[in-house]
Amino acid sequence: MCSADSHVLFIDDGSKDDTWKTIHSLHLHDSLFQGLKLSRNYGHQNALYAGMMVARNKYDACISMDADLQDDIEAIDLLIMKFLEGCDIVYGVKNNRDSEGHFKRESATFYYWLLKRLGVDITDNHADFRLMSARALDSLSNFHEATLFLRGLVPLIGFKKGYVYYQISKRFAGESKYTLQKMMSFAIDGITGFSVKPLRCITAVGVFGFLTSLGLILYALIMWLSRKEFASWTTILIFYWIFGGIQLISLGVIGEYVGKIYSETKGRPRYIIDQYLCDDDLNLGEDKNEY
Repeated sequence: MCSADSHVLFIDDGSKDDTWKTIHSLHLHDSLFQGLKLSRNYGHQNALYAGMMVARNKYDACISMDADLQDDIEAIDLLIMKFLEGCDIVYGVKNNRDSEGHFKRESATFYYWLLKRLGVDITDNHADFRLMSARALDSLSNFHEATLFLRGLVPLIGFKKGYVYYQISKRFAGESKYTLQKMMSFAIDGITGFSVKPLRCITAVGVFGFLTSLGLILYALIMWLSRKEFASWTTILIFYWIFGGIQLISLGVIGEYVGKIYSETKGRPRYIIDQYLCDDDLNLGEDKNEY
């Protein structure tokens, strides 16, 4: 179904092994395969964005997918069919996650639920297997967040969208480099990048703590006036530790948002291209190496 002008573009996000040599060998053997090498590791989302920004200058649409081959390649034809029907964005949605571990499956379900509760427009069981038209990619390029969370950004574009459901497969080879720490960082980026409700929750907890303190003061005053015993030190100590912990958590949440502001103000490029293997010169505008 693909055009003869179609290509497969591999993104090397600063790998330390022979990934780039393999990509280079594939390109020399068949020009169908192209490669984009970043100057260092910029992270999964930035590497994905780099490939999409290259594709928007050359193709009618692009399909992004991870290299672990867990996404169903056979579903690509279905994505293209939806595109030909007029959809600018087509989401690949996992209809079964039995091949994943119990922890990852349950944590993902909870995470999608939490994001929706916080007001984030996101598609359940969708990772980064999607088709985007050239004009959808042009619109995506207008978003300038330093910390990318594409699963939340893409729905903000609008345009006509479609869905293709597929069966996820077991990992083809190797081991996932996405550690629990990276997954937690990615999850926090998604929440803090698209919702201010955590800050409002802090305000609500602060109001609750203030009202609770007033109640305790009134209770202590009544006990004192009635000359009854009141275990004040125990109560004060308990609430000291409780609200001390809440304050530290609140500072951490606020710090995440302040950190986002700090990253945005620096205005550093999301990635820098080291090499690009293709049949023609890459046109990236005035600055051909940075975005």
